[in-house]
Amino acid sequence: MISLTDIIKKENIISVSPEDHLSYALSKLSTSHDALFVFEDVERPSEKKKFLGIINPYHCLIKSSYPGNTKVKHCLVHPPKIFTDYSLFKVINLLIQSKIHYLPVFENIKRPEEKERFLGVISARRVLSHLKNLPIYKDKIELLIKSKKRPLLVIYEEDSIAKALDIFRKTRISKLIVINQEMKLKGVLSYYDLISFLGSPDRRQERSGRQGNKIHLYSQKVKNFMKNYVLTLSQEKPLFQAFNLILEKKIGSVIIIDEEHHPIGVITTRDLFQYFLSKEGGFFKQVTTKFRKIFK
Repeated sequence: MISLTDIIKKENIISVSPEDHLSYALSKLSTSHDALFVFEDVERPSEKKKFLGIINPYHCLIKSSYPGNTKVKHCLVHPPKIFTDYSLFKVINLLIQSKIHYLPVFENIKRPEEKERFLGVISARRVLSHLKNLPIYKDKIELLIKSKKRPLLVIYEEDSIAKALDIFRKTRISKLIVINQEMKLKGVLSYYDLISFLGSPDRRQERSGRQGNKIHLYSQKVKNFMKNYVLTLSQEKPLFQAFNLILEKKIGSVIIIDEEHHPIGVITTRDLFQYFLSKEGGFFKQVTTKFRKIFK
């Protein structure tokens, strides 16, 4: 049985002050699903701080469009809270629904007058590491690809950043597969790759310069911003190989290609979680392993 006691991270939690600027906060993150934790008093130990919320690129820059000089306290996201009696099934559902890969954990409240006590963080990566050896991940990648309802979204390497941004905002996805005219894989464009510009300070005295920079960015080609180094697998491979790449390389997705290097799908952390729920959900709904004893 999978134990939840090893999943909670209690130390070295990345945090910022509510008075910091968004651009400073975002500079501490590396993917659109990361999170910075915001407390009322940054200097105090985590368990004694009042948790205010998180900063997450997806919510701050994809769902909303806060300028970089916005104070953190004005663009807080209030994520789902995990309590110590939640099942693994429920934790995974919250990670999927929130699109945030780091969620706060609180001790269960026994009496109404008690205050919530922040205990630590549960990350998608830590949860994945506890699922990787399950037999279901010996299934072929093809099974997962066929079960996905959303079609693969691609963009040509010669297309403009303006077109890419339009797709990102309309679909609210975080990555686009980049192809050439022969429909072969060339790379991946992440919304996060553009954050350094989109999250830069919007001061009035710099506005004219920023307008020019923005127009220049919009006219640039996708190939100038995409990542060329992409990890790929064929659909005949077992799912655990995609699992291992995501965990070992600390990446968010693996591109699935055919024999001619045409992209036919993508496997993400979210996909691996959803496959688990579809195969094992009925059983794990009954799992109620508690965390409480490890904090006593």
